Amino acid sequence: MHNPSFLTSNSLKPKLVSALGFVTAMLLSSYAAADESPQRVVSAGAGVTELIVALDAVDELVAVDSTSHLPQGHDDIAKLGYHRMLSAEGILALSPNLLLGTDAMGPKATLDVLSGAKVNVVQLPHANTQSQLLSNIEQIGQLLQRQGEAEVLQNNIKQSFKDIAQKQQQIAQQGDAPKVLFLLLQADRPARVGGDETAADIIIKLAGGNNIAGFSGYKSVSQEGILALNPDVILISNRSDKAVDDPVGDLLKAMPLLAHTPAGENKQIQSLKPQALLGGLGLSAIEAADKLASDFINVKQY
Repeated sequence: MHNPSFLTSNSLKPKLVSALGFVTAMLLSSYAAADESPQRVVSAGAGVTELIVALDAVDELVAVDSTSHLPQGHDDIAKLGYHRMLSAEGILALSPNLLLGTDAMGPKATLDVLSGAKVNVVQLPHANTQSQLLSNIEQIGQLLQRQGEAEVLQNNIKQSFKDIAQKQQQIAQQGDAPKVLFLLLQADRPARVGGDETAADIIIKLAGGNNIAGFSGYKSVSQEGILALNPDVILISNRSDKAVDDPVGDLLKAMPLLAHTPAGENKQIQSLKPQALLGGLGLSAIEAADKLASDFINVKQY
């Protein structure tokens, strides 16, 4: 007569162990698959989106805000509203698990609703310095599991700052820094000059120039006022959805006195890409500052 307890403790034991091992392996496999599955990311901010693209994580984006620029071939990524006026309903409809932006993202009520719906809402500090930009890249790299790409990008940025610093020294050796004025152009509105604490100011100073506006923020300044400031370089950017064929020519038609400044006489009126002015100190801003520093070296001052 067979002993049931003997069967359980000997004959069936290897089978039970094998079955438990199989179940455990399946569970671990499912957890690993969940961890490796692509995230569904919403990016709210031009500078943040730029970093996500640079980290080769654009395929994880399901939506970006209206200020963000995406590479060609990604028209399937939804465009949301302005990053300060996000809609919880529109974002939740995309089933994201991560909303990534800066401390300018909002409104708070929308962020609270998203957090309550188990969306990971991450607000990065606005980057106005190299150290903060590098810190933001590190955090994004961790969130998107792109630590290797983040390290490469950080090293590239550090080298860019070294290159710009060398150009700054060369500019300083030539005498006083070039006097620079930035004009923000908008349809049906007077041109506004960008002073301290603006995106243009960050680029001008990083490039080794002297922003001669003399105030903070943006203000309207007359042609006569600009003429009196005697700028060596005038930078312009057009905040318009429509491409402008000849922005400098259009400016001189609207404000002919600018042709009589040193900038106008020496053809040192230049355009800045709008994306360089969005998102604080970002990749486009660094690229613009590097080019501008090279231009400053060649500026003939009077």
